[in-house]
Amino acid sequence: MTMFPPETRILVIDDMPSIRELVKNQLRGMGYKNIQEAADGEEGLKVLVQGNSNGSPIQLVISDWNMPKMKGLELLKQVRGVAEWQNLPFVLLTSESEREQVTEAVLAGVSQYIVKPFAAKVFEEKLKTVWAKHNK
Repeated sequence: MTMFPPETRILVIDDMPSIRELVKNQLRGMGYKNIQEAADGEEGLKVLVQGNSNGSPIQLVISDWNMPKMKGLELLKQVRGVAEWQNLPFVLLTSESEREQVTEAVLAGVSQYIVKPFAAKVFEEKLKTVWAKHNK
């Protein structure tokens, strides 16, 4: 299997409900049903902590870069600072203008980034790449 299993617990973080819907629809189209969402990095972090404490940890994070309260990059750095999340697949959604900051994200341990707007095929290919990277 070259892809995340269908029961993967996925967290989608974006301050725009329309983007969250778009990502969730893409994921559902690929067969995923176990999807949680958060409106910003702070909320996302709470969901991650909660998942760990109730024994159903998040297994894939798809986060927007530019959000109020806590940006995606900041969240990524916090996540990578926690031992049990060091290998948590983490994908950042970026806009074209943030492309130059991607180096920083790579250094911070991002699994993959997807530039918006993206096609369904690109989204799926990127997730396959992330799966392969984390399951060597």
